[in-house]
Amino acid sequence: MRNFILGTDWWSDCDDAVAVRMLARAAKKQEIRLLGIGINACMTYSAASLCGFLRAEGLYDIPLGLDAAGTDFTGIPSYQKRLADTYCPDGSNADAEDAVRLYRRLLAAADGPVEILEIGFLQVITAVLNSPADDLSPKTGLELVREKVSKLWVMGGKWDGAGETEHNFCLNPRARTAASDFCKHCPVPVTFLGWEVGWDVITGSTLSACDPLHGVLKDHGSENGRSSWDPMLILLALIGDEAAAGYDTVTGYARVDPKDGANFFTENPSGPHRYVIKNQENAFYRDAIDRRISS
Repeated sequence: MRNFILGTDWWSDCDDAVAVRMLARAAKKQEIRLLGIGINACMTYSAASLCGFLRAEGLYDIPLGLDAAGTDFTGIPSYQKRLADTYCPDGSNADAEDAVRLYRRLLAAADGPVEILEIGFLQVITAVLNSPADDLSPKTGLELVREKVSKLWVMGGKWDGAGETEHNFCLNPRARTAASDFCKHCPVPVTFLGWEVGWDVITGSTLSACDPLHGVLKDHGSENGRSSWDPMLILLALIGDEAAAGYDTVTGYARVDPKDGANFFTENPSGPHRYVIKNQENAFYRDAIDRRISS
């Protein structure tokens, strides 16, 4: 069974919740093991709302990590307080482990290959790569990732042009520096799914009114569906093969400018990075995601 760690900016948009629903359903069906979730954008109800959403999904034992310093992100988390009050009124951010420590602990304990999914900002995974040996492992973060991680799947960048900018890579100095360092130093293969892939695939419109996920979309103002950046990344990773998931790929070396977050790509068949290009109609991906979040 494949092992996953998720990093998410569980924050102001609702596509993260659709993505977590997909992983939760896959975990409940024992298609995957969801080892833990790290939150890389810290709001008042971050941990409690995600804990509450997982409880509503019937998952009570998924460890959560949080970058408590990740408060330099703007936005209004429209659904977080309601989720926390409804499903986890006893929770707080103090309940979450430090996100870097969570990643290190899970990787050190893993008895098989781990795949890391990143659908938010990259400062946590970059800090993991830069982390020293500690009480959890005598290995540095770079060594742990090289030894335990088979692949990273990243929603980030805009790859249909050189020098484009995208939210997860360019929002603030923290995001820009982390994305740049990640591309330089990650020692395992990375597949990127860019903004251009998910913006026009609208999912979540078929949920029933009593579904907690419908409530999240409604709070966000997207009860008729939302762009599927994060769900598209999760669908791709769950399938585990770019071609089978409906994509062509470009292989080479990704680069992010730490000054403005602009992304660039140099094609090279031996490079460690890929970005994906849809080769199916949008309905192909939409229907696959809607089936997974409704079943």
